[in-house]
Amino acid sequence: MKKTLMRFALLSFIILSAGCSSSEYFHIKPVRPVDELITEALKSSPPAETGEFRENELTEIVKLDSTVRLDIRYATENNFLSTPLYSQPRAFLQKPAAEALIRVQKKLKSRGFGIMIHDAYRPWYVTKVFWEATPADLHNFVADPSRGSKHNRGCAVDLTLINLKTGKPVPMPSLYDEMSGRAYADYTGGTETERANRDLLRSAMEEEGFAVYEFEWWHYDYKDWQLYKIQNVKFEEIK
Repeated sequence: MKKTLMRFALLSFIILSAGCSSSEYFHIKPVRPVDELITEALKSSPPAETGEFRENELTEIVKLDSTVRLDIRYATENNFLSTPLYSQPRAFLQKPAAEALIRVQKKLKSRGFGIMIHDAYRPWYVTKVFWEATPADLHNFVADPSRGSKHNRGCAVDLTLINLKTGKPVPMPSLYDEMSGRAYADYTGGTETERANRDLLRSAMEEEGFAVYEFEWWHYDYKDWQLYKIQNVKFEEIK
């Protein structure tokens, strides 16, 4: 399956330039026009959920620690759909997850690194757009809106490491949002440095209750995600 995904990515999709630096982006050709999908998704409703859930406490991460860097790709054209999906470049998590992430940031600082966030809480309608825009062959890399995403619950974060001396992201085995086998959390290719950087991020996140998603080295889910409901509130509506 890994070989199939890698061939598909190379033949059917566009990666700007050849390496994996932060100035390069992975793009696909959407199955349908994104504008149409956004309009449809905004008219749709998240799946109904029953049971007891914790109170929603979406917390803006940089308000807890202003040294956390943001590169919110979905507020720009520099993402796999080549169009903005968010109206504001902000990052939120449920409060316990946000506090855990700040502990990760503090631990990494002692080793000369920091975190850069690409995405965190994601309104449900955006998850629906991602699913409908992405070819079925690559649905491992997007969440099924009929079940919702851990991003929708405010308990998932997409991030990478930065070198505090240079202020730049460190090399990783793949681009962010790259839909290929290179993005797998246990991918054995790439350079020793890329794998070491990826594994450092993973160990730091796991120490604070986050688990990596097997198909994306940058995606981490917080341990209590199932205790929160799917949210569909836009960023500008969060106080």
